[in-house]
Amino acid sequence: MITSVMLEAAATPTAPALVLRPWCVEDVSALVAASPDPGLEREDDGLRWVRAQERGWAAGVRFGFAVLEAARGAAPARLVGNVVLKEVASCKASAEVGYWTAAQARGRGVAPRALEALTVWSLDAFRADGLERLELLHQVDNPASCRVAAKCGYTYDRTLASAPPAYPLDGHLHVRRAAA
Repeated sequence: MITSVMLEAAATPTAPALVLRPWCVEDVSALVAASPDPGLEREDDGLRWVRAQERGWAAGVRFGFAVLEAARGAAPARLVGNVVLKEVASCKASAEVGYWTAAQARGRGVAPRALEALTVWSLDAFRADGLERLELLHQVDNPASCRVAAKCGYTYDRTLASAPPAYPLDGHLHVRRAAA
């Protein structure tokens, strides 16, 4: 069972390195400030969400990572996003990935760098359990997610029909397979 992992994504000429680590209670304030999710506007909402991430790790079915810009000099590490591997199960060939980037960090390559780190780790860590394919889904009105998917080698597979109320718009399914 995987209990904790820390991943890294290299710095670019215009952005600092990223550190990906499991969410913890100390992240709640930063989560509430950074999350684009309207359901995470209060501290108690953030705490419930972080506890759910911790339960996912403990159960071995959902692996959520806080994405932090690495500390530089006197500047502490700063929360800039989230990536997650979900729907993981032994002998199941596919799982889903997801992510979000804090508004103040968009346009600096956070999402593709964090997603690539998660992808490489996921396909390596769960290959022996049968994981061969990762799926990335997003609404059709999100071209930025199409660009992130393409940068990370997730190919467009098909358009999925909407399923209101949870999925009010059609969606794109992108897929990345493990190297042979």
